Amino acid sequence: MAEMFVEKFRSLVPKYLDDQWVSEDGLTSQELDEQLGDAGVDIPQVLTEFYLAVGACDDLMEAYYYFFDPDELEVEDGYLLFMEDEDEQYVWGIREDQLDIPDPIVHRRHNGSGTWESEEGTFSEYVLDMFEWVFEELEPELED
Repeated sequence: MAEMFVEKFRSLVPKYLDDQWVSEDGLTSQELDEQLGDAGVDIPQVLTEFYLAVGACDDLMEAYYYFFDPDELEVEDGYLLFMEDEDEQYVWGIREDQLDIPDPIVHRRHNGSGTWESEEGTFSEYVLDMFEWVFEELEPELED
């Protein structure tokens, strides 16, 4: 399958970390396959390419929100969970019936109420916007 998102995700490293992307920032296909085998889940193309591009880059994978490692992915409430906030109030997921869509819509669950809401954006849209917000918020702290 042709790569659709890898370059966009690789571009996050120079944009927000002021460093060149190197292969060590991503997982290898073998590492990803092994970890997904441990988790026993299928993931959409966009999430595959995200892990291949930056899945080993802790500065992105743990930047305010925490992306689950592939072997930690699980399906709960009919959603593939892939990320949580630092206070564990929210978790983000993709509807299980949309995992075959290359770039599905992201949903967020409030852990206190258990209710899900659409983020009204695809994974690639949401993640790119999220990093922009996170790093704009962190920028004043970094300048101090």
